Amino acid sequence: MAVPTFVDQVTLHISAGRGGHGVASVHREKFKPLGGPDGGNGGPGGSVILRVDPDITTLIDYHHGNKRKADHGGHGAGNHRNGAHGGDLYLPVPDGTLVKTVDGEILGDMVGAGTEMVIAQGGRGGLGNAALASAKRKAPGFALLGEPGEEVEVRLELKVVADVGLVGFPSAGKSSLIAAMSRARPKIADYPFTTLVPNLGVVRAGEVTFTVADVPGLIEGAADGRGLGHDFLRHIERCAALVHVIDTATIEPGRNPLDDLDVIENELSRYGGLEDRPRLVALNKVDVPDGNEIADMVREDLEARGLRVFSVSAASGVGMPALIYAMGEIVGQARADRPVAEATRIVIRPAGVDGGGDFEIIETPEGWRVRGEKPERWVRQTDFGNEEAVGFLADRLNRIGVEDQLVKRGAQEGDTVLIGHPDNAVVFDFKPSIETGAEMLGRRGEDERLREERPAATRRKDIQEQMPERSETETRADVARRIDRTKVVEKTVTSSGIGPMSYEIGTKDDPDWDGEE
Repeated sequence: MAVPTFVDQVTLHISAGRGGHGVASVHREKFKPLGGPDGGNGGPGGSVILRVDPDITTLIDYHHGNKRKADHGGHGAGNHRNGAHGGDLYLPVPDGTLVKTVDGEILGDMVGAGTEMVIAQGGRGGLGNAALASAKRKAPGFALLGEPGEEVEVRLELKVVADVGLVGFPSAGKSSLIAAMSRARPKIADYPFTTLVPNLGVVRAGEVTFTVADVPGLIEGAADGRGLGHDFLRHIERCAALVHVIDTATIEPGRNPLDDLDVIENELSRYGGLEDRPRLVALNKVDVPDGNEIADMVREDLEARGLRVFSVSAASGVGMPALIYAMGEIVGQARADRPVAEATRIVIRPAGVDGGGDFEIIETPEGWRVRGEKPERWVRQTDFGNEEAVGFLADRLNRIGVEDQLVKRGAQEGDTVLIGHPDNAVVFDFKPSIETGAEMLGRRGEDERLREERPAATRRKDIQEQMPERSETETRADVARRIDRTKVVEKTVTSSGIGPMSYEIGTKDDPDWDGEE
């Protein structure tokens, strides 16, 4: 199988680096067994960045290997050591590369040397327990996980950045003109479709230096996919001027310069977007006697259409200087009118699913779905094997009002709550009765709020309810003792309200009762 040398369309599968995990660690040294949390943060993952390299003229490197992946961030460590940053991956692309999604949506236009586009952002590193410590949570027993890097699939399309584009039928002499006016040496032969890829040449006209490109294989019906022109028409979209190269010495029956010009103009019109480009006409091969006569015959008709016409010969060089300086004049004027382009760094970020707010709640047949940048990021950072980390997640969700909104929308205890994209959502059972708070209520790595029985919390609630009814001389401790005595009595009382060792005289519980009232 032939190996292509020019590739102008590729599909890339890109993966940014995953962020490193934070670590839960406690500082220990002699005489200080519990010196406080000292877990470091994870390092961010590397991003994938496209960068315009003027030395690159084709996308062939990505044709042979279309998968690229950046480095992962390093994990944190104890003694406040943060993880290493994942190295960014720079992918060089030619000037004029168009970046699209697989659905055809344009993400960016890479024009200008040094222009960069962050096509996939690396994942954030997770925070260690030292960064999570606060006045109410002095020694967190958990850390946050690193976020996965973005994974995208993009399509790169190259549109050659040339100042002048040569258009015309196959074997009209476009490649010969480029070879005559520049140092480019494209393949030249006397059969149609010799040129299979666009050729570029650098031309100098006085103080103006510009590039010239030819579009191979333009024939009637090229805009519909016939020949090779359909694949390469986009390469002249960036040209400041177009030159019609017309063969005045063709031996094909039914061909003449005026009809050739009309056919090519019709294809350019059907392709669209090139109506405002200045046109020049190069009547090529006038070194042939019949060609010179035909050029003289059609010159007046072409000039009547408002076109500048040049009789040239790529073989002998006749008329070439006048054509080159005419092209240089148009290019110089176009550059003077064009604003100065500066190298830019473009960052592609997906639009928020909730229109810019913190979150949104959608009722679906599967349950209540919570979508939003913050909730989804927090879920990705949570270690669900650690109860304290799950409690911390509950605190964060409640802080932005997720639980309140679910209650307002009519969610009941036990309903299914899904957070995240439908493809990888995390499923919870809704429990609005769980109280939130920043303090750690159990051993390291545990959160008592996730347990059903909380005697201490129930006792505090009972005391708080009895405080408004206490007497003036009673303190909070007196109320607590009174409630404790009441509960002790309730535990030793039977269903009749009397202790098991007591009985009422004259009832069936009285051992001396004779059955009469």
